[in-house]
Amino acid sequence: MENGPKKWGFQGKQELNAAAATTVRGFLNMLMGNLNKDDSRPVIPLGHGDPSHFPSFATTPAAADAIVDALRQGKYNCYAPTVGILPARRAIADYLNRDLPYKLLADDVYLTIGCTQAIEVVSSVLSRPGANILLPIPGFPYYETCAAYNRLEVRHFDLLPEKGWEVDLDAIETIADENTVAMVIINPGNPCGNVFSYDHLKKVAETARKLGILVIADEVYDSLAFGSTQYVPMRVFGSTVPVLTLGSISKRWIVPGWRLGWLVTSDPNGILQKSGVIDSIIGFLNISSDPATFIQVKLNLSMLEDINDDMEFCLKLAKEESVIILPGIAVGLKNWLRITFAIESSSLEEGLARVKAFCQRHAKKQ
Repeated sequence: MENGPKKWGFQGKQELNAAAATTVRGFLNMLMGNLNKDDSRPVIPLGHGDPSHFPSFATTPAAADAIVDALRQGKYNCYAPTVGILPARRAIADYLNRDLPYKLLADDVYLTIGCTQAIEVVSSVLSRPGANILLPIPGFPYYETCAAYNRLEVRHFDLLPEKGWEVDLDAIETIADENTVAMVIINPGNPCGNVFSYDHLKKVAETARKLGILVIADEVYDSLAFGSTQYVPMRVFGSTVPVLTLGSISKRWIVPGWRLGWLVTSDPNGILQKSGVIDSIIGFLNISSDPATFIQVKLNLSMLEDINDDMEFCLKLAKEESVIILPGIAVGLKNWLRITFAIESSSLEEGLARVKAFCQRHAKKQ
């Protein structure tokens, strides 16, 4: 080791450690690490919030059977579209369409790895230099974590216990400014368990519209509404203000380990599309790894008549031959093509035959 460097050029990211420490799991891990190892009694996890660990809270056999059936079909073992498979997106849209004055489409639904990834997506998409987000106190700490990681300033508003934990709307107007991007509403409440009334949610929507900010509606507990106040989803007010609904199957079906959540855009006026938020959501989800089942092919543009680069080649190929090849520019190799061979041999042969026909059609005349 005598000839080693004077200083190593890498180190851990302190922001990650600080952010993780503020999550529920971070606190639980800290508490678990503080247990007395000499105490022989079983640990009673009253802070866990995950009933699936206990036999009396097993999910319904219908849910387990559905998963088993899907696995046995063999249709879903492949890499899924980054926004989620269409049947699942349709099913979630249908489920959330109950009592809505307008209809959600499958294209409004984006599947995520649990609701926590939906929070990550939203925090990343909305972050920009100087931006801030309004979070409730008390609330779910993971929003704080994701905001800190994305350098999104957090401003807090109170939930008022004397008013059934309603949002302090006067405070919202006081702390918001031209750099505020969104406010988070958790309904039914976490950790308070309250349910907001229709009239209060309407005021929330009107306040957000007045401020020009969107509403992030965390409704992961939508099936666990207790008390006399009827549960109303925030997306009912999508015509008043753009709403991003976050949810999952974790609580309703007692299966948090299945990690299936969603992010849904409720925006019949198209404001999220015009502002680029939709494109950013898709862009975030498109950042995923692919398997090493490809070959790289150098594109010889000098032999083609009317194609200027790899992107144009792939666009025309898709339009003319219904064959999808990834342009090399997507992986930093301009004027290369990335072609997978991880498909049925008959499909591979057919696809390559179409590519050959396409190249012959666009070849320069000798």
